[in-house]
Amino acid sequence: MNSTPTSVRNGPLAGRIAVVTGATSGIGREVALGLARNGARTVVVGRGEVRAAEVARQISVTSGNPDIDSIPVTDLALHAEMERLSRVCLERYPRIHVLVNNAGGYFARRDETADHWERTFALNVLAPFVLTSRLAPRLIESRPSRVVQIASEAHRGHSVPFEDLQSVGKYAGFEAYGRSKLELLLLTREFARRLAGTGVSVNAVHPGFVHSGFAKNNGGGFAIGMTILGTLFGRSVRRGAVTPLFVASDPRIENVSGEYFSRRKVRPGSPASRDMASARRLFSICAELAGVPELPEARAADAVGAEVRGAGSATPA
Repeated sequence: MNSTPTSVRNGPLAGRIAVVTGATSGIGREVALGLARNGARTVVVGRGEVRAAEVARQISVTSGNPDIDSIPVTDLALHAEMERLSRVCLERYPRIHVLVNNAGGYFARRDETADHWERTFALNVLAPFVLTSRLAPRLIESRPSRVVQIASEAHRGHSVPFEDLQSVGKYAGFEAYGRSKLELLLLTREFARRLAGTGVSVNAVHPGFVHSGFAKNNGGGFAIGMTILGTLFGRSVRRGAVTPLFVASDPRIENVSGEYFSRRKVRPGSPASRDMASARRLFSICAELAGVPELPEARAADAVGAEVRGAGSATPA
């Protein structure tokens, strides 16, 4: 007898595959749980082999969904790990219907990765860019499919410092974080433009200020302060996951793409986040930095699909 709950077997995402980065804690874990409850075969991507596997097991038990996988990563701010994750996803899954780029972070002090990339930019901008670019052919083949980018209202009041994307000249943690979320929003809109007509929607989401482990990696008084703020003003991770889950699965917005959502509604975002000239420029810079072939310009659906599959066939470095 099949012990899988009927709500999972007949869920709106039954038979579909969803990949969630940063899924071992916080909003990512709650989103993964929600997708699993909706019937999706859910892939938990997170740091540490043992931890990722254990979270996948817990999600399976809690949701009643037996089809929960895990892919461990060491550090998604590293180019090699971005490419390895992309490669593993493509090798394991002949179809991918939902990609939630949730992994991200705040860093109070400037730090460079082994690739000589500023860490905030690498993790919050380049990692979702690389994963979305590499998985685009598979997402097209699996259409209709969706990409959900976890952005933030912190993007407001910032502009893209094209002359210093790596914050070499000046670094401030909150400024770098806010700019990274603006840049993610711009890339979201450009992905949507380039994937128009392919059956892939790409949207960004503001989950709200959530009481989680966010930014506590910085330690000391900063971590204590974030804990106090989260306790006093933060929403629960369950509430924080509501809008990402809505954008990932609700049939009413299947054809909505290139938008910014908050509280399950489309919001305009800042004027800077709607500057498509900046979006195109940033997209090209990210492609060059990461060594990823640029997705083609949007044209007829069949032509776009063929060109994206061709671009995505390049072997990851």
